[in-house]
Amino acid sequence: MESAVAVIVGQKDTLHVEVDRFEQRALTSTVFLNSVPKSGTHLLRNIVRMFVPNEQQWHNAFIQYPNLRANLQAFSPARRYLSWGHLLFTDDSALALRDARHIVLVRDPYDWVLARARFFLSDEFQGPMNHIKNGAAHAEDVLNMAIFGVHDRAPSLRDIYDFNAAAWMGSRAVIVRYEDIVENLRRLEDPKGERFFRDLLTDCGVDLPEDWRERVRIGSDRKHSSTARENLKVTVDIPETLPATQRRLVDYAAPGLRQLLGYV
Repeated sequence: MESAVAVIVGQKDTLHVEVDRFEQRALTSTVFLNSVPKSGTHLLRNIVRMFVPNEQQWHNAFIQYPNLRANLQAFSPARRYLSWGHLLFTDDSALALRDARHIVLVRDPYDWVLARARFFLSDEFQGPMNHIKNGAAHAEDVLNMAIFGVHDRAPSLRDIYDFNAAAWMGSRAVIVRYEDIVENLRRLEDPKGERFFRDLLTDCGVDLPEDWRERVRIGSDRKHSSTARENLKVTVDIPETLPATQRRLVDYAAPGLRQLLGYV
């Protein structure tokens, strides 16, 4: 969905070594982990990967609409891969995912604006918007860019949430909130935490093994995410919480969105 042609520079993925430490059961269904960009994609992906054999993980590409046709094999019911990406709702996407277990990860739009702004300003995001970094643009202006988009360079919050989240609701896709994952990571020893991850993995077609807590802890370790906040080199300070004016702008730009996603 991003209009800007950009390169994401990240650290080398080494989670496959951790996956091999555990006894893995073969997937019996194709699984696709979809997400609104900057909603905790790596967190969800890395947790689920800890329960899937490496040979059934689709590492050929991070699947998005432009490369969908080149990666249709990832959704083959016969091969049963776990794959991931930002796949917006279209007829082609719906047909590709017809037989797949489909998870859609969302995030509170207020916090999403902060995460997107930090990513725009990070060294890890290289592309046509490099000129706004290193203090060239005020933080408040970048927050507004994250909300309204940048002409010919980045889509608006509304467009992203329309096609990467809202349009998938009411389909066979299962909506998962980033905040619920974070909350339940804090209570892995609690029955509520166990119930949450059992439900999440069941939706992925995976049974919860006895060592599930250790796997979740390893998968959720932020050192494995190159786009986790602490692993980004951000060139401008972004507020910890979204300012009141920008909150009103989010509500103006996408009225009813937070309520639709269960944040109100």
